[in-house]
Parts: sequence; C-alpha cells; structure tokens
Amino acid sequence: MKPIFLASLCAGLLVHVAAAHAESDDASAPTIGEILDASGVTLTGYVDTSFTYLSGAGGFTSDVPNRVFDRERKSFNLHLVDVTASYLPEDGFGGLVQLSAGSDANVFAPLGTGADDEFDVQEAFAQYATGPFTFVGGKFVTLAGAEVIESPANLNFSRSILFGYAIPFTHTGVRASMETAGGAKFTVGVNNGWDVLKESAAVAADGDVADEKTLELGASFSPTDFINVSAAAYTGNEPGAVVGRRDLVDVVVSYLFSDSLIFVVNGDWAQQEDAVAAGSDAEWKGVAGYANYQFAEQWRAVLRGEWFDDEDGFRTGVAQEWKEVTATLAYLPIDAVEIRAETRYDWSDIDSFVDTDGSVDDSQYSVGLEAIYKF
Repeated sequence: MKPIFLASLCAGLLVHVAAAHAESDDASAPTIGEILDASGVTLTGYVDTSFTYLSGAGGFTSDVPNRVFDRERKSFNLHLVDVTASYLPEDGFGGLVQLSAGSDANVFAPLGTGADDEFDVQEAFAQYATGPFTFVGGKFVTLAGAEVIESPANLNFSRSILFGYAIPFTHTGVRASMETAGGAKFTVGVNNGWDVLKESAAVAADGDVADEKTLELGASFSPTDFINVSAAAYTGNEPGAVVGRRDLVDVVVSYLFSDSLIFVVNGDWAQQEDAVAAGSDAEWKGVAGYANYQFAEQWRAVLRGEWFDDEDGFRTGVAQEWKEVTATLAYLPIDAVEIRAETRYDWSDIDSFVDTDGSVDDSQYSVGLEAIYKF
C-alpha cells in the first residue's frame, strides 16, 4: 500500500512540475529547486534523532506510558524523518501531503491504522482559498495545544503532559476558516473525532461505535503587538466505557516580553461522559507555562513547568495530579541544524511511576540530547 501511495504522490508531483516547464526554451536541465520554485510546490522536511535516558521504566502502574515520544529508557532514537509536499496558493485549489516515518509515528498514528509500523500520513488534505476564506478537507492536525508533532516547531525536546494526555493529535474531516483584515482568524469544522481516520475505529469498551461527528471551533487574535491569544473547543461523541460526549476547551496565550524573551501559557479543560462506566463521567485539566530566552544569536534556554489533574484516571489510567519541570538548552550552529540538551523531573501525588525493578515511586527524572536537521 505504501509503495502505491508514494508512487502516486510522486507521479502527481512530476505531472504538475512538468507542465510548468513545458514551454521552457532553456536547453540546460533545470535543478530540482528551480522546478519546484516554478511549479509553486514547496518541499520541506526534517530528520529528528536523539539519545534519551529515563530513571524509571517509562510507564505508570496502569501500563500507560508516562512519556509521549521519548519513551526509551536508555537508547539512541530515530524519532522522525518527515517530508511535506504542498501547493497552497492564496487563491484557488491546492493541497498538502505530509509523510512521517520513525518511532514517533507509532504514537500519533490514528486508531485502527496499524500503529506499529513506524509510518503515518500525518496530514493529507485538499484546500480551496478565496479572499479571506479557506476550506480544507482531509486529515489535519488539531487546533488545540501550545506544542505540535513537529519537533523543530517546539521550544523543548520532550513533549508536554498536555500535548500527550489532554488533547488530540489529528482529525479527519472538513474545516473552514476566515481571516479578518486585522489579522484575527476564526475556524469551524466537523470531523470524525479524536485521532481516528474513520468513525468505525472509535469503539467503546461495550463494542458500540462513536459514529456521531465532532464539532470544532477555533479563534486566534492579537489584542496588542506583544500578545497573541488562540482558543479551540471540541465537542462530540467519543468512546469510553460506553459512547459518550467529550468536550475540550484549550487556550494558549503568548507574550513577547522583549526581542529575546517570550512567555507562553497553555490551559486545558476536558470531560468525558460515561468514561469508566455508564453514568460515571471523567474530567481532566491542566496548565503549562514556558519561558524562552534567546541569550545569544545561536543559543536559547527554555524552562517549562506543568500541572495536570487526571482526577478520574481516564487519561493516564491512574487518578493523580502529575507535575513536571523541564530545562532545555538549544544551540543552532547553522539555520538547518538545532541541537538540544534537556533535563526533566516528573512527580505525582501518588506512587504511580514504575521503576526498572518493578517497584513504584512518586517521581522520575530524565536527560536527553536531540539533533534536528531541517531541509
């Protein structure tokens, strides 16, 4: 299936770029960059690798992993080789395909897609833009959260608790957005739900399918030159013990304190009806804060702190208050390369972290070294 998909993608790209050069009188063969520039197709990507060390076994007593992507206790890792081909004109039809290969793909791959082959079509959608309106149909990343799947776009190496346990990764459906003259953007969409390609994959513990659609709402605006606010809300049926309504509200506020210092705060609140049993609802909520300081042209330091309350144990399998603090030092020797060194400490109000000898503890620590190459 993968070779057929990739062959079709490459064939479509070649047809598009060949048409752009059909009337060229230049006898010399154009470079790939020249072909892409002339066609309007943008091809970008990155390679993300790391070495990680965890003091614990990487899981909770519920067997749920306690890290998002950096789960290996003592290992070199190939997180992702990520390639994106896009043609997104300001007016008219376009599209985007993003292919992701590596261990991270097993985590964010949708339910029911065989999430053990280290490959995922992270995004694939068609787009139509006209004036202030943009319409999208296909698979796309969520509007929620301060962090994203792509590591180069994040401040830290490890992902936040909120990114991995409070919000979805992707959706499959349709989305419409409008951007005002003042720069504010409003979005509305309908999709199959959290992290599924098709509704038949969203199966509750009793075997029922969450076949009703999820409504998506989003807004972003800048009340001043130094502050940006974005908010997203989702509501729709999702599987728990039985199928029940799930609601999520996510807010991100960033503040440009100076040219070198940025603060970010992310808050989430969510609930699931009939989560662990019929008539027994679950709620989870959390806050994350970031400080990013660019103290030299090629160096920056980041501090992140979080609090996550999984009071009913629906997201981690353990009813707990989970906290973490992370310090990251990033070095960018050239524009295409970023190296990050990180240390992180996680703790809970109960003994929920499993150690390597099978014992349990209320905390764990980790160190990591990440290298990213962007192209």
